[in-house]
Amino acid sequence: MARIIVVEDEADLRDDLVEYLDRCGFEVGGASRGAELDRLLEAGPADVIVLDINLPDEDGFSVARRVRASSSAAIIMLTARSGLIDRVIGLELGADVYLVKPVDFREVEAQIKALMRRMQKGAAPQSAAEPSAGMPVAGPTPAPAHAPADSRKVWVFDDIEWRIQPPTGSAVPLTATEYKFLSLLVAAPGEAVSRQDISITLTGRDWDPYSRSIDSLVRRLRIKVEERSGCALPVQAVHGVGYAFVGPVVTSAVEDSAD
Repeated sequence: MARIIVVEDEADLRDDLVEYLDRCGFEVGGASRGAELDRLLEAGPADVIVLDINLPDEDGFSVARRVRASSSAAIIMLTARSGLIDRVIGLELGADVYLVKPVDFREVEAQIKALMRRMQKGAAPQSAAEPSAGMPVAGPTPAPAHAPADSRKVWVFDDIEWRIQPPTGSAVPLTATEYKFLSLLVAAPGEAVSRQDISITLTGRDWDPYSRSIDSLVRRLRIKVEERSGCALPVQAVHGVGYAFVGPVVTSAVEDSAD
């Protein structure tokens, strides 16, 4: 089992990502600063380190330099700093992948799996970073892992009973916030809805790029739907934009009129 360490000083983000990766089958530890990472590495080697740049005791660039000098662990930098200079510095100091917040956790999962495959084959993990020379995101998108056969069948969004009915399994009741969120997405299947539009609909306020509330909502909703119905909710993050419903879907009103 691959051992992953998430180094992130924002407690909510760290806990959410640790929980998600644990559910993916990894052995995961969390650290809020460089010193905590050192203690975890003393306890045992890591396969992949997910590293923020803005840490309270030591910046992530310095941490990456130290880790690269003493460890064979792959490094994924996960940060809000999207500037070209930051990306270049991060990659030159040894990061294998540079991801910019906000990011879909499935993308982090996909990057970890890609790095593990390369390391198992004896290839240099640095190759994962090569496609990102002009982009903040490197490597494959996670969409294929969440586009199973069921997602090609029709989902039913019940805007009367406030439920989402997957192609198979039980209908899942929605909270008011979940209902508002999905209403936006199913109105235009396959098209990205911006985080700004989502924020205005859910809170009446402009989107705060430092807030994780939308991503946390999506994470909880995905888990809820999959646990209750056995189907993966086909809501996909669109980098730099927002979210899209990528499976065929009809509303209950459309379905009723067709009967």
